Amino acid sequence: MDELKEKIAGEITLSDSPGSTMKKWRELFGVTQIDLAKQIKISTSTISDYESNRRLSPGVGVIRRFVDTLFKIDKERGGNVVSSLEKNISTNDGKDSYYKIHDFMAPISGTDFNRIIEGKVVANPAYLDSVKLFGYTRLDSLRVILEMAPSEYTKLFGSTTERAFIFERVSTGRSPLVVVRIAPIKPKIIVIHNVTNVDKLAIKIAQVEKIPLIVTKLDIDKLYDRLEKI
Repeated sequence: MDELKEKIAGEITLSDSPGSTMKKWRELFGVTQIDLAKQIKISTSTISDYESNRRLSPGVGVIRRFVDTLFKIDKERGGNVVSSLEKNISTNDGKDSYYKIHDFMAPISGTDFNRIIEGKVVANPAYLDSVKLFGYTRLDSLRVILEMAPSEYTKLFGSTTERAFIFERVSTGRSPLVVVRIAPIKPKIIVIHNVTNVDKLAIKIAQVEKIPLIVTKLDIDKLYDRLEKI
């Protein structure tokens, strides 16, 4: 638990936008500004000012109280968030890995995400506005299908399930969608890269699962360069 607290505090401290990062973690823990203010003993307007970056970066003391309060509230609620974070946070950054996780400094809407990657929504466009993303997972489609053990699937979500899966090396999109269909946890958005004709079954699965399915042909390096700036 201490390691997780240090990770969160460190991310806030080193962030170019610490207030936005605080907001991200508060929302990940499902804590309102009002509940946080009561526990941390500062005004709601002060928290709002931090999160909107109207105030200078919070000091170490405020960050420590902020993190401790999130953990305290979660413990009172049963500890599900901390348990999930400790279980799913991945440190797998190896060059040979078939997936790579990236968390945004601040959450973005599905609509903004789609605009950034210059995507075309081929299934469930109506759900895009209601999606809030905290990050994405980059996946080598072929290696996920051939090498990933079922027990490793949850690692693809990192610190939160509120993320997009971006599948590379895809031919029609069928295989990645079949993987998602049988998996116990689903991403909020699925992106398949550089596909011209999307398989009808892939679209059908996305519709059944109520997951927006996006196709993008944006240059892969440019795509990730844009997303890593969020």
